[in-house]
Amino acid sequence: MTLDKYILAAITTNKEKVPSGTCVFYCESDEELQSISANLEAILDGIAHRLTKELYIIVKH
Repeated sequence: MTLDKYILAAITTNKEKVPSGTCVFYCESDEELQSISANLEAILDGIAHRLTKELYIIVKH
């Protein structure tokens, strides 16, 4: 089974800006947000996309 065109995770510093239906990681700072996004991008073999200053998503294309 493969996942294509799917949001694998959301990473945010703002609990009010979270997409539903996916795994969410909450961060305390912008530095932590960028670090977690980069690590999850590699671990999940996806692509990190910054949607807003406070929200990244990891997508499998």
